Amino acid sequence: MELFKYGREVKMDVLKEVGNIGAGNAATALSRLLDKPIDMAVPKVQLLPFKEIAESVGGSEQVVLAVFLRVEGSAPGNLFFIMSPEAGKNLLQNLAGIEVSEDEQFSEMELSALCEIGNILAGSYLSSLADFTNLSMTPTVPGLAMDMAGAILSYGLLQFGEMGDDALLINTTFLEGQNEVEGQFFLIPDPPSFAQIFEALGVPLEHD
Repeated sequence: MELFKYGREVKMDVLKEVGNIGAGNAATALSRLLDKPIDMAVPKVQLLPFKEIAESVGGSEQVVLAVFLRVEGSAPGNLFFIMSPEAGKNLLQNLAGIEVSEDEQFSEMELSALCEIGNILAGSYLSSLADFTNLSMTPTVPGLAMDMAGAILSYGLLQFGEMGDDALLINTTFLEGQNEVEGQFFLIPDPPSFAQIFEALGVPLEHD
C-alpha cells in the first residue's frame, strides 16, 4: 500500500496536528511522572519508508536505545521510541534526577526507568492518535534494547512477524530548564492500517 495515494498536504497537516497533541500529552505525562514541569518543542513530523528508519537515526550500525512495542486493536502496527545512549543518560540524570554511571553501560535500574519513561511517552502519542481517529489502539508490554539500529529493527521484524512499508516519524525534544533531550518515535502500521487511520481521520483516498 503506497502512502502517496493520499493527498499529501492534507495528510501531513493531520499528522502534524496528531504530533502536536501527542507531544502535549507526553509532556503532561512526563511532568506527572517526574513531579516537575517538562515542556516539549514542537515536534517534527514526517513520513518515510521503513528502509530509511535506520539511516534517520545515524545509520544501521549506530548504537541506539530503543523501547519497542506492538500496537493491537483496529489499526495494528509497531511502535519504536529511539534515542542515543547519551540522550538516555541525559534523560535519566538531568530530567529524572537519577544518578547514572559515567560509562556507556546501563544498570538494570537505569534500563527499567528508561523503559517506563518510554512506555509512558509512547502511550501518550498512541492515545492521542486513538482519540483523533476513534480507533482502538492498545500498546502491548514494551521491551527495551541497546544495540545497533539495524539489529533492533531486524529483531522487531522477527518478533512481530510483519512490518509495514512506511513509517510515521515524530522527532521529539523534551525541555526542562536548560536541559534538552531528543528522541524519535516511529509508528509503523501494518500494511492495511495506514488506510484505516487516514480514512478515520477523514483524509480521502486519491484514485490512480
